[in-house]
Amino acid sequence: MVGAVPKPRADIRADRTTSGARGRALRIALISALVPLSLTLVQCGKAPNPAALAANSQASVQGNAQANVQVVAKTNQQVASNDTFEDRFPAPQFRERFPSASEGFLERQMSDFAPKRAVQPQPEQAPYKVASLAPQIPYQRPPREDLTTLVSMKSSAFPYFGNNPASDAPFLNISKGDRRGHRSYSGRVFWQDETYNDNRVLMHVPEHFDVRKPGVIVVFFHGNGATLERDVRDRQLVPQQVTDSGANAILLAPQMAVDAADSSAGKFWQAGGLKRFLDESANHLARLTGDPNSARAFANMPVVIVGYSGGFLPTAWSLEVGGISDRVRGVVLLDAVYGEMDKFASWIESHRSGFFVSSYTRYTARRDRELMSTLRQKGITVSEDMDGPLRPGSVVFVETGDGITHRDYVTRAWTRDPLKDVLVKMSATPSLALTRVASTNPSASSR
Repeated sequence: MVGAVPKPRADIRADRTTSGARGRALRIALISALVPLSLTLVQCGKAPNPAALAANSQASVQGNAQANVQVVAKTNQQVASNDTFEDRFPAPQFRERFPSASEGFLERQMSDFAPKRAVQPQPEQAPYKVASLAPQIPYQRPPREDLTTLVSMKSSAFPYFGNNPASDAPFLNISKGDRRGHRSYSGRVFWQDETYNDNRVLMHVPEHFDVRKPGVIVVFFHGNGATLERDVRDRQLVPQQVTDSGANAILLAPQMAVDAADSSAGKFWQAGGLKRFLDESANHLARLTGDPNSARAFANMPVVIVGYSGGFLPTAWSLEVGGISDRVRGVVLLDAVYGEMDKFASWIESHRSGFFVSSYTRYTARRDRELMSTLRQKGITVSEDMDGPLRPGSVVFVETGDGITHRDYVTRAWTRDPLKDVLVKMSATPSLALTRVASTNPSASSR
């Protein structure tokens, strides 16, 4: 029949109506399940309410939309009543922001962290003042004692592995197994590990020495058969003579051949040997005196070389090739002209601003007179006594009598303590750039 709806189409519409209602119910159930879950998750990480989860699960299984609406309303009511923003984020109380008196921190100032100084007890104030009869000095150096010590130095005379300039052959010219040694002109053998292996230097700074004033370095070359402690310090009293002179002077005495009849010069044979020795000494002296800034003053200080007996050889070579001949203000030979007269004459002739003193016994008289004759031929004035002052250009030869022995010559020559006498006379001459800063007994320097 035209216009009639076939039954199959009506069934289809009925099915669509039924399925549409069923789909809407499913969507409502799904939304009902997600809304409580989302409300629960926004609670800042707080665990979801167990009752809400149970209700949501039951409503999903039954598919009852009405039950879900009731569960949602119930859940929202619980959230609104039991888990509000104020419940989750309560306002801080006064006691939580400010600690109580028993919990408070001790308040400190910056001054509490400053280093603490020991409190010195204050002496009781006298009810009156006593005037001093002594003049008040604005600066006074603290008292100290003489400093005498032994210092190892690379630039000291030994060990020496170079050549002997007299023969241009190796100085250590003999060996026995692992040992090396030197055969002297007399034929005697001195072994390197016993005789030429001590690189120590005796340093002496008098208690009155002041590096800020004009001063001088005394370099002392001891003779044969000597050690620094037994002979230079204790028997010949060289450090004591430097102190007793009152001169602003210090002493450097390198160990030469140890307790041996040998005059070898070692490193002082080499060009610049004395300069290297004094440069290294300057740093040691600065540390010894406690003033690191004084090294430069020591490195430029004038020098007096004293050679006793076999010390003539390092003295002559230091004048010839030492590298600081212009710094040498004086040369003192104590019974020491055993040779090298040409080197001594050359220095005297070319350094008229310095002085030269040679005191001798009958053992060296012939060579001393030969040197005097050579100098006079060169037009140089020579004096033969030590009565007058030492001045720049002074050349003095002093012969001593038979009662004076060579062994005791450092302590008794033309006078007792001849090194002391030289320093006293030198410091009396301002042009020799030496200051006398301590007084001595005038009679001690007399003949």
